[in-house]
Amino acid sequence: MNKTSGFKTIFFGFLGGTIAVLLFFQIQTQEKTTTRKLTANELIDGNRTTPVRHVNYTGTASIDFKEASRNSINSVVHVTTKMVQTTFQRDIFQEFFYGPGAGGREFKQFGEGAGSGVIISSQGYIVTNNHVIENASEIEVTLNDNSKYKATVVGSDPSTDIAVIKIEESGLPAIAIGNSDNLAIGEWVLAVSNPFNLTSTVTAGIVSAKARNINLLNNPGKNIVPIESFIQTDAAVNPGNSGGALVNTKGELIGINTAISSRTGSFIGYSFAVPSNIAKKVIEDLMEFGNVQKAILGVQGGELNGKVAENLDLDLSEGFYIASVIDKSGADIAGLQKDDVIINVDGVKIKSYADLTGFLNTKRPGDTIKVSFVRNGEEKTAYVKLSKNEMSKVTSLGLELKNLDVKELKKLKIDYGVKITDITNKELLSYNVKKGFIITAINGKKVNSVDDVNEMISTKTEGEVLRIEMLNLDGELERYIFR
Repeated sequence: MNKTSGFKTIFFGFLGGTIAVLLFFQIQTQEKTTTRKLTANELIDGNRTTPVRHVNYTGTASIDFKEASRNSINSVVHVTTKMVQTTFQRDIFQEFFYGPGAGGREFKQFGEGAGSGVIISSQGYIVTNNHVIENASEIEVTLNDNSKYKATVVGSDPSTDIAVIKIEESGLPAIAIGNSDNLAIGEWVLAVSNPFNLTSTVTAGIVSAKARNINLLNNPGKNIVPIESFIQTDAAVNPGNSGGALVNTKGELIGINTAISSRTGSFIGYSFAVPSNIAKKVIEDLMEFGNVQKAILGVQGGELNGKVAENLDLDLSEGFYIASVIDKSGADIAGLQKDDVIINVDGVKIKSYADLTGFLNTKRPGDTIKVSFVRNGEEKTAYVKLSKNEMSKVTSLGLELKNLDVKELKKLKIDYGVKITDITNKELLSYNVKKGFIITAINGKKVNSVDDVNEMISTKTEGEVLRIEMLNLDGELERYIFR
């Protein structure tokens, strides 16, 4: 589905080219089981390649776009989807006697969509955008030689708009994966994908910015924490380019084309791609664990601005300002404090919030990173062990949730669930829902972590009913219905 979000007369739009008109889509939740002999790192063929080659160019005459095209075009595939949406029509008479959600009728609507994908393993693993395959009941992949395969979803991550699908085939032309951190502004790149169902389309441009945050993935209704640190280019992309490859002049993958900035819905401006280093980590997590292992530093804040720098008497204009430190987090243990300004992590310069979040999205819980920061005008260094996010705010439900540790689970005599730590939902409060209640299931699916809740809420379609099961403070099971 081609999704857009308006900003005055300019809009940012996803690139998945929808062919048929579809008002709504159903999220299809599938249990995925994968038997592997190799690790995700081993299966991604591009992990065993040489680093990105950098060349200083004085003009287009010296650039061999043919090499990049040859090394990438057969690794880019066409992805088509079929979708079905189930909507619910309320029965007011039934609800009057039996409560909200009782009775009613279900209706189904159908649609089709299209986008692109990139082969990252000879064993049939393909990376694309989450919005390309989101809501799909059927996925078909067409290779560059026109052979067609049914695909299944390995995993997806709405926060980065990355998904991995798989076809049952081997010996496929996997793309080489480059290092997006080494990209330089002004460097030539190619966009390889299938706009408007035109297969094997290649366009050229330059990198015009890095670590760009355009608030494209920020959708309060989906309750995700977006990770935006896009590569911005002027390579022409259009609907259908979503999930396609952004490659360097060597033909190595350095980004996944995701969105455009345009006044018309087609390319007349800039395009945006998820950096390969972020995509690679997400891909490996999805293939290995089925979900993304998200690491947090344990700080809250934002980009340093002139007013903050002046108040702190700092001779700095760039960096990440720490407004608060989460208690007992890796940052807290390492000694980071309020009013510190992070300027570098593991040798990567931090100029903005997007720089920091982009870097952290390449790391896993348990990784240790070197953090350089400024305190009272003096540069200092700390080594921080990253931790897993254990809390989440579910805005649409008006809840703040926390993961349960082993001791809490044992004390409560349960095997799964998340604790409510704060409530702002007046309706829930009126039903006497309190802090300390344990959410155990949503629509019949067990809840093991706050990430589970976010995923279930993010995939909720308009009009879909949420049936939430909770344990009250007395250990009794209660059920609530949300729309």
